[in-house]
Amino acid sequence: MATVAQWVQGARPRTLPNAIAPVLVGTGAALNAGQLRPVQAVLALLVSIAMIIGVNYANDYSDGTRGTDDNRVGPLRLVGSGVAPAASVRAAAFGWLGLGLVAGLVLVLTTQHWWLLAVGVVCVLAAWFYTGGSKPYGYLGFGEVAVFLFFGPVAVLGTTYVQSGTPNLLAVLGAIGVGLLSCSVLVTNNLRDIDTDVEAGKRTLAVRLGDAGTRKLYAALVTVPFVLSIIGGILAPWLLIGLLAAPLAVSLVRTVLGGVSGRDLIAILGKSGMLMLLWSLLTAIGLGLSAL
Repeated sequence: MATVAQWVQGARPRTLPNAIAPVLVGTGAALNAGQLRPVQAVLALLVSIAMIIGVNYANDYSDGTRGTDDNRVGPLRLVGSGVAPAASVRAAAFGWLGLGLVAGLVLVLTTQHWWLLAVGVVCVLAAWFYTGGSKPYGYLGFGEVAVFLFFGPVAVLGTTYVQSGTPNLLAVLGAIGVGLLSCSVLVTNNLRDIDTDVEAGKRTLAVRLGDAGTRKLYAALVTVPFVLSIIGGILAPWLLIGLLAAPLAVSLVRTVLGGVSGRDLIAILGKSGMLMLLWSLLTAIGLGLSAL
């Protein structure tokens, strides 16, 4: 029987910045457009957090039942390690994804944007079939595409839309930046797992690119958001505040390109999440100040 601490580990708290960052930037963009709706912002955050915890448990269940996690390096896997029954982890996944849907329904009710229900259903399906089903797309190298879309444009622009209506160009730039940084977290995870994924037949993008190519991809994903800060700064100078996160980005790129591997990449995963959170917070502040 898994302990509470093990269930918390299974939720993969290091990935929570992926849920928080898009809501920060989306809310900053809404403020930039002249309208902030705290209730909708909180509901969007609840949806985002519930979805990422749900997908983490879903991945634990699907990977564990396939045997992909049998020799995994990294945080505890509940099913793969045998500390929790697969059925219990599956129930936890459905529970959190269901919570996300309920929060999304409340959000729709408060905004009357009924078409967003379809977006919510697509998000849940994408969460489950990332590693679930007979042909999970995460095993085919499309995980980064999904992470970019759902934790970048969908989450950021959705948060903006429910508060202030149609997003502007600055919101789009922020959404792209968050999506890329969110991908960098997944790429770090998949870089660490290249060897075990090859053995398990999991053809992630990291497996397809190889070690050297994946490290270069990570460097690009971490660098481009700062280029976007500069581009955005031309339109709204306060967005240049995002460059204050550059020293952490430089340190991470140097470390990854320097060949760090194995368990040492667990720390890089956490720091990549912190970089995303820092850049997003600074960008959100810049968006808000640009409205003054």
